[in-house]
Amino acid sequence: MEPRFLLLSDVAAELNVTDSQVYHMVRSGELPAIKIGGRGQWRVERAGLEEYIQRKYAETAEWVRANPLTERDATE
Repeated sequence: MEPRFLLLSDVAAELNVTDSQVYHMVRSGELPAIKIGGRGQWRVERAGLEEYIQRKYAETAEWVRANPLTERDATE
């Protein structure tokens, strides 16, 4: 069974980005997370990460629709 909550480093590995990028996403509110424990460690719920990924797919698809490839782009 997969854990419900992930460390920021786990999220970074899943998204293939740096830990600091994930921290920024959490602190900016882009990626929902909770702060737990006496030292205030961040945790991201696996379901929240999946929702974030789906939201990013939708945003990317919208961007692609709004910014179609030109002939010049296709040759680069």
